[in-house]
Amino acid sequence: MADTLIVSVSGLRGVVGTTLTADVAVRYAAAFAAGLPAGPVVIGRDGRTHGPLFAAALRDFFVAAGRDVIDCGIAATPTVGIVVREERAAGGIQISASHNPPRYNGLKLFSAAGRVLPAAAGAKVLERFQTLPERVEPAGAACGCVREVDGGPAHVRLVAATVDVEAIRRRRPKVWLDAGHGAGSRAARILFEHLGCEFAIEGGEPDGLFEHPPEPTAENLAAMLPRIRQRHVDVGFFQDPDADRLAIATADGDSIGEEATLALCVGAVLAKRPGPIVVNCSTSGMAATIAAQHGVACHVSAVGEANVVDEMLAVGAVLGGEGNGGVIEPQVVLVRDSLVAMALVLERLAVGDPGTTVAGLAAALPRLVMKKTKIDLAPSMQGAALAAGLDRIAAAFPNATPSRLDGLRLDFPGGWLLVRASNTEPIVRLVAEAATEAAVDDALTRARTALL
Repeated sequence: MADTLIVSVSGLRGVVGTTLTADVAVRYAAAFAAGLPAGPVVIGRDGRTHGPLFAAALRDFFVAAGRDVIDCGIAATPTVGIVVREERAAGGIQISASHNPPRYNGLKLFSAAGRVLPAAAGAKVLERFQTLPERVEPAGAACGCVREVDGGPAHVRLVAATVDVEAIRRRRPKVWLDAGHGAGSRAARILFEHLGCEFAIEGGEPDGLFEHPPEPTAENLAAMLPRIRQRHVDVGFFQDPDADRLAIATADGDSIGEEATLALCVGAVLAKRPGPIVVNCSTSGMAATIAAQHGVACHVSAVGEANVVDEMLAVGAVLGGEGNGGVIEPQVVLVRDSLVAMALVLERLAVGDPGTTVAGLAAALPRLVMKKTKIDLAPSMQGAALAAGLDRIAAAFPNATPSRLDGLRLDFPGGWLLVRASNTEPIVRLVAEAATEAAVDDALTRARTALL
């Protein structure tokens, strides 16, 4: 991955000590603060080793600028969103690089509603950031103060209110969780105890010392999967470092794929509260098929959590999410939330037949084949060169229906292909889904050949 600072309307990420320094983080926070109403700012972080450095720099800046700070310490990203809303804060910042490698860190911004900053507001932050001097000095008439808040209990209370707690307690499921040495173990422990689960947590120390690449894909989790069967549990869960995404494995330690996380949760919610759902344009068609089975609409947004939330609010969705294992339950918080996903899956195990298993639930999902790949985006492939590459890909699929909602999506008989530049990494992502593996491989090969 190129050593560049990735700055977008959704936040920024960079390599610590080179492209991302405390001064850069403070400058971005200053650009954010300039558009905030009066009130405190919430700060949280995942378990990365350099998190305390950035948290201290941001606290010092806001206090010196006269703003109060609510410090969540190590907290899941959705927990930070909940604290922003519950404390009536002006906004919030989560210090995390999500699934990026250990040398990275970043900032994610929250509005006063406790959601990731909408694109329009994020664009204004980006514009101010680009015009500020390299070193920003706070200008406050009086100093603010710092107050610590543990948002975990409130988070668990809200999640528990959306599921049948008594049914889960009667089933008393056995759970194994890999918290990935990130921020999710603290709230997850409270959740499992509240739901009456027997549980084991690995990677529960939030020290950022990742045992495997932190993105919760089946490939990255391969070495961890055998541990699940050894524990004789009902389900295995994997959180990413900031705990907004969830991957799931069966009792035998077989990964069911991160795309299945949202599909299982869609089925759980629509069985109780039928209503429209929202997914992004790179999410598996499983969710749309399940929505159709329940007679409700599945709306599609551009990729990105903020875009999904915008569409959810527009259509009054009962659930939303992305195929990367991110599930958004509006009754909890308008943020992707691994705790919501875990609770819904545990509920599905509890309210079904006594013999209900994760493997059985996964087997009942619509049968589709999806593959994802990525290509490093060289400087020569950016801008007009990338646009020309997308045009070549569209020409390679003459029988497909193109959409430019986000990058290039091509819907062809029996499947679809999406090609788009990442908002957080210097790469191009390619996603294809169809009824057969051969059709998927053909689509990806044709796209790669046309692009390069």
